[in-house]
Amino acid sequence: MALLELDKVTAEYGPIKALHGITLKVEQGEIVALLGANGAGKTTTLRAISGSVARGGSVRFDGRSMAGVAVHEAAQRGIGHVPEGRGTLVQLSVWDNLRMGAYTRRDGRQVEKDYDVVFDYFPILRTRRQQAAGSLSGGEQQMLAIARALMARPKLLLLDEPSLGLAPLLVKSIFQIVRSINRNESVAVLLVEQNAALALNVAHRAYLLETGRVVTEGQASDMARDESIRRAYLGY
Repeated sequence: MALLELDKVTAEYGPIKALHGITLKVEQGEIVALLGANGAGKTTTLRAISGSVARGGSVRFDGRSMAGVAVHEAAQRGIGHVPEGRGTLVQLSVWDNLRMGAYTRRDGRQVEKDYDVVFDYFPILRTRRQQAAGSLSGGEQQMLAIARALMARPKLLLLDEPSLGLAPLLVKSIFQIVRSINRNESVAVLLVEQNAALALNVAHRAYLLETGRVVTEGQASDMARDESIRRAYLGY
């Protein structure tokens, strides 16, 4: 049984239909990339999973239906969503942002240990912990957004454009950390990323979306080598 299963999922914004029957899965421990041009439905797919957009079809997570499950309930079940634009609480300190990430948990002792875990992944946040999140650089805010999601102890991390607006060296560092989190914490990752080459390098499998539909899927390494896919869809 896959950790996450979408079957013919639809979504719409008012009269505009954004997804036209998306079917995909994420296995335990996988990194799966969602690729496609702007407007292909990648972000909407993540929103459909977390429950932040009206959806049809079937979404199952960890063997349970997500029908009628609100965003905060999805987080409680183990879905961590790092949206495009990071979504940090800019008026709060780094420390308070991390505390907010753990607000649904009742295992206080383990929460205290997990602060050290996220600071080990993102040491700069330890030195910035009393700063307002809004005063951080773009890269530091991205690190904080991922760290805050990790404080909820997710089984699945939804990452939406983590490289957006960041310098190449910082992007490389963040993706190395994502790979380490996947390996060390057994957190599955569903990754939306415009930099297709980068996404395929870190992912195990990938789905390619076009106008709200899956047009192809496969092993990330195979898709990275397929010249016709690269030229037609991935722009490199």
